[in-house]
Amino acid sequence: MFEQGSDVPTARFITPKVEVELAFVLGRRLEGAQTTIFDVLSATDYVVPAIEIIDTRVHPKDAGTGVARKVLDTISDNAANAGIIVGGLPAKPDGLDLRRIGALLSRNGVIEETGLAAGVLNHPANGVAWLVRRLAPWGQGLEAGEVVLGGSFTRPVEAAPGDVFNADFGEFGSIGFRFV
Repeated sequence: MFEQGSDVPTARFITPKVEVELAFVLGRRLEGAQTTIFDVLSATDYVVPAIEIIDTRVHPKDAGTGVARKVLDTISDNAANAGIIVGGLPAKPDGLDLRRIGALLSRNGVIEETGLAAGVLNHPANGVAWLVRRLAPWGQGLEAGEVVLGGSFTRPVEAAPGDVFNADFGEFGSIGFRFV
């Protein structure tokens, strides 16, 4: 977890990239194979703008063969999560159409990506419901107080030392940070 407005150490990563998401902060436990979007919204204390820093724990090319790795290599590597930054304004999910929350992601003052949260399975809470259903066969769930990312609604944007990012979520505020 990195602080909004902070310097993110690039050396800590191999090939960092930035994605725009919404984070769900749970007010109660979520579990079960029949979990729906309504269960997620009911269990959510608040939603807050978020940035996910994705990375891989393997280099882009196999050191022995020189063959480029594929997306399945990343997915099998726990989907490449490396960090999270939350910021902006927290909001209660009731009364909001979370699908319509949008963001502009800029790198070094240039807009690189735009998107709406509806790009995540038609509603970002569907991403959380999917995760809970996937945990159910093992008797696991998500606990109260946990911060759960709903899924990216922009493509990943590469980051390098010196890059300054800003994610503008409109009325929900913004998140700024820099890679050093």
